[in-house]
Formats: sequence, C-alpha cells, structure tokens
Amino acid sequence: MATAPDLLVPELLTAAASEFERAMQRNLKGLEYFTTAGPQLGASAKDVLIERGTMRLYHYRPLVDDVYRVPILLVMATTNRGYIFDMVPGQSLVEYLLRAGFDVFMLDWEAPRTDERTLTLESYVLDFLPAAVERVKRETGEAELTVVGYCFGGVLSLLWGALEGETAGLRNLVTFTTPVDFTAMEMFQSWADRRFFDVDRLVDTLGNCPGDYLYTAFDMLRPGARVAQQIRVVDQLHDEAFVRSFRMFDRWASDILPLAGEYFRETVKQLMWDNRLLGGTMAVGGRAIDLAAIRVPFLHVAALHDHIVPTAASAPLLGMIGATDKEEVVMKGGHVSLVAGGNAIKRLWPKLVDWLGQRSV
Repeated sequence: MATAPDLLVPELLTAAASEFERAMQRNLKGLEYFTTAGPQLGASAKDVLIERGTMRLYHYRPLVDDVYRVPILLVMATTNRGYIFDMVPGQSLVEYLLRAGFDVFMLDWEAPRTDERTLTLESYVLDFLPAAVERVKRETGEAELTVVGYCFGGVLSLLWGALEGETAGLRNLVTFTTPVDFTAMEMFQSWADRRFFDVDRLVDTLGNCPGDYLYTAFDMLRPGARVAQQIRVVDQLHDEAFVRSFRMFDRWASDILPLAGEYFRETVKQLMWDNRLLGGTMAVGGRAIDLAAIRVPFLHVAALHDHIVPTAASAPLLGMIGATDKEEVVMKGGHVSLVAGGNAIKRLWPKLVDWLGQRSV
C-alpha cells in the first residue's frame, strides 16, 4: 500500500516540472534577445555635413517647428563614438534636445587612418573643431552657438574656447565629466607612469594607439566590474528590458576608437605627465592656454561616482574659468549613466534643457 509521502511524489514532480518550465520561459526572452542584432543605436534622422578622415559632423533633423535661436554642437570624446548621446528612442539625449526645441549638431569621430598618425592636439583644437563651428554657423545662419563637450571632448572644447571662443561666436559652453587635474586620475596615472610607460616607443612602433590598448586601460580601472556584470546578466535573463539595456551600453563601452599617434603622445606628455592644463603652462599650436579667457556662460556637470574622471579631477575647473555666469553641478551617477540611461533622463537632461533654455534666445 502506498504511504502518504509516496502519494505526494507525483504532485511534487509535477509542481517542480511546472516551476522549471516557468523559469525557462522567463529566461528565454533574454536568451533570444542575445541571438538578435539588437536595437539600432544612433538612429535619429541626421545629415552628414562633413566627412573628412577621422572627423564627422552631423546635423539632426528637427522634431518641432519652433527652435531656439542658438544651435548646439555636441563634441564627443575622441576615444568613443557619439551614439551614447543617441541610443534609442526614449533614451536619446539628441531626441530630448530636439523635442525641447534645440537645433542639434554633433562632432563625432571615426578610427583615424594610418596616414592620420601625425594628427596632433592642434589638429583637433584649431582645425576640426573650428571647421565644425563654422559649418554650424553657415548651416543655421546664426553667428553664435553653444558647445557641449563630453569627457575629453570637453577638454578639446575648453582649449578651443580659451583660444578662439570669444571671436568665433561661442555663446555658451557646457562640459560633462571633464578633467583638468590629471594627477587626480590615479589609476590612469599608474598605467601611464613615465618610469614604466614608453609612449614614444609605442607611437613610433605602432603609429596610432590601438583601441584594444585603450579598452584594456579603461577595463583596468575596475577590474572586477566586467565579471560582476556578466553574473548579473545571467541572474536577470528573465528581464528583457535589463538585457536590452545591458547590450546597448556594453556595446558602446566596448566600441573604443584608436587614437592618432602624435595626438596620443602629446596628451600623455602635456596632460598625464606634466599636468600643464592645471599648471597654466599648456600650449596648442604654439599658443598659450588660459581658461580665464572663457567668459561666456559656463556649466560643468560632474558624476559623483565617476571612476574614469573622479570629481577631484574636475574640481578646479570652475575656478579656472573667467566667466561670471558659471555653475558646477555634481550629480549622482557614473561616467556613462550621467549622460545616458534612466539616471540621465531624470537628472542631467532636464537640468541641461533648463540651463540652456535661459541662455539660447
């Protein structure tokens, strides 16, 4: 005769099988998503205005009829691609700015060609950026524009603003997570230590600094983060939205561009080794850089938990700017979540639109 526990076995097996099937179905969506091409990033409608070597200038098509008089030029960091500003509909800073009534342009980058190894800081600050600025003004018919620089795109914007901003029609300058004290970037200082890092040999041998080398350097800032992310993805496979978001941001973070050789050599020596921007001894194209020459309205936004550009690296910036209308905001988030994703939608984007709206008429 079957005992009571024996009678329960079929029911337990059925319940276990049912629970296993539910768990499989929950995870299948996430697994299926990994087998697809994923969403198209950077898909906001745009026109290519300049396509020259590593340089790209885009003009995004308007989404509203009435726009602010002063256009915006987004300047991307030279190590990364600009689609972080334009991920997917609903998670796109470009789209947000367009819907708020701004005329939006972006200076973006492709991998430098072999023959572009001789590009220098002067090439970016006194050629690419001025060419983009002049094309924006010609395209809009306006004599003024706002420049918004992200990370090292912010450094380039500061250098250009100090040298030519006042005469070139710079109306407002905004920087995100932009370093000026490179000694505060402690992990970067470690791998770029002049006692062990032979930048001349690297550039003379390879020409351009490889993207894989830079990717490894970024990865070493938080060596356990990638493993932790992979574990979390496995744990959250049932959450399709989480998997989609992970794929988008992981793709961007892995899409690191090489850097032109001479440009890399110069930034390592002038900034990482000699910290000349903070020290007031930096020059571009033989012209001395003085950030006090920037007198237009200025906004800097730093991320409280930024592991790439710690807040200490950008802390001196506000005091170096010559403007009377200037502001620094430190927001919760990291280097990437500050500008993209849910955190940015709630914090940075509304602040940026409000600040610019008052200064773009």
